[in-house]
Amino acid sequence: MTSDRERDDRRADFGYERVPWDEKKARVRGVFDSVASRYDLMNDVMSGGLHRLWKRFTIAKTGLRPGQQALDVAAGSGDLAIGLARRVGHGGRVVCTDINAAMLEEGRTRLLNAGLAGNIDYVLADAEALPFAAASFHCVTIGFGLRNVTDKERALASLYGVLKPGGRLLVLEFSHAELGPLAPLYELYSLQVLPRLGEWLAGDAASYRYLAESIRRHPDQETLKGMMERAGFERCEYFNLTAGVVALHVGYRL
Repeated sequence: MTSDRERDDRRADFGYERVPWDEKKARVRGVFDSVASRYDLMNDVMSGGLHRLWKRFTIAKTGLRPGQQALDVAAGSGDLAIGLARRVGHGGRVVCTDINAAMLEEGRTRLLNAGLAGNIDYVLADAEALPFAAASFHCVTIGFGLRNVTDKERALASLYGVLKPGGRLLVLEFSHAELGPLAPLYELYSLQVLPRLGEWLAGDAASYRYLAESIRRHPDQETLKGMMERAGFERCEYFNLTAGVVALHVGYRL
């Protein structure tokens, strides 16, 4: 059993920096407060627009039908939520959550501008302790958010708990790429070019340096699959996208 002192002494990865466990959430909030207004622009620049294809693939794997209930955790500016809302239709329901109020408001504005309003709710919530009744949703998605969570095991348990039996979790996240001779170029782009783009386009090099470093601290594909299985998910699998630069993990609550 972990003592109170041992819990207090724990450290968490914040990019390459090790910070007190209880400090990471505030640090992550600060990053996304800083980048919220330029988040969509930076996604397009960072990925060359590929993030749209990755998210489209994710939506295609949800299995959602009209009238069902979906939850988008770490919803950000709402890319996945838009796809979920179109899948469930007017008779269904989508809930968007984020730990960051600025990002949640960006998503709300974007979905309203897309003509999606009546069946979408917005909740400021921590992925580690989702404030929903057990077995509430047919599908849960989390896109590019899990690597920012302090306690990933606790978050996966929370995600499992809100799924209905037969429901599925989809985790879309940067992962460990197999790029062969192109690997050094990817490293150069991530750790050198990306922060400079962040400075140029968003006036914030430090936040984009953290984002690049956080990718390297995130569990690889097999490790994350094992974590999902230990949280209770079954039939877990993953799909490497763009040579594993990104992976989509899928698991079911049976």
